[in-house]
Amino acid sequence: MKKYIAFCLILISFVVKAQEKDSFLPQGNEKFADKNYVDAEADYRLSQAKFKKKSIASYNLGTTIYKQNQPAEAKYQFEKAIKDAKSKPEKHQAYHNIGNSMMKEKDYTNAIEAYKNALRNDPSDEETRYNYALAKKMLKDNPPPKDKNKDKDKDKNKDKNKDKDKKDDKKDPNKDKKDKDKKDKDKKNGNDKKDKQDKGDDEKPQPKPSGASKQRIENLLDAVNNEEKKVQQKVNAQKVQANPKKPEKDW
Repeated sequence: MKKYIAFCLILISFVVKAQEKDSFLPQGNEKFADKNYVDAEADYRLSQAKFKKKSIASYNLGTTIYKQNQPAEAKYQFEKAIKDAKSKPEKHQAYHNIGNSMMKEKDYTNAIEAYKNALRNDPSDEETRYNYALAKKMLKDNPPPKDKNKDKDKDKNKDKNKDKDKKDDKKDPNKDKKDKDKKDKDKKNGNDKKDKQDKGDDEKPQPKPSGASKQRIENLLDAVNNEEKKVQQKVNAQKVQANPKKPEKDW
């Protein structure tokens, strides 16, 4: 009899887990609609932690953080949403908002790439197409600054090479004759080559997620603690009843 009771309890726990729904996501949506972005962020983080493979939680979390003027951190959440996305529309929306985050940081080069990826997943979206054109215009009007230190290093190296050539000329009085003989030989063999200088663009560092303000972190922790208390109360109630309730239809 004891074994039968234990088996029933295990079975009930599996049923409860199977029927578990994401209640944090709709709660976060309601708070987001009320522009209560801190509490909405707390709900979305709980949803993301409990349902790790749902891209919608990461996407909504990124949008909420973006509304709080944290574009670098928002971009990180949109990238996670892309990783977990199951469809092209989900990827399109996440790439679109990555582009928006880049635009806010005035990183127009990467914004263009993000909008390109968004259009690859939905070529018909006119808003993305407009933002893509705007990013290209902004890049044209605001080209990235040149690395002055790099130009100085090139000039120094150039001067060093000139000094070295002059020294070599002094050491070898027959250098002009040797160079002439070598050129004549190259022309004879059809191997007259020109020197080429490789030019490489500096790799632009990617922006890192910026830190949240102290007040925002405290508000977020309070909101998370309140949600965890609600969850614990629900769990205790389920233990007493030992019968799971039928969940509401998910959004």
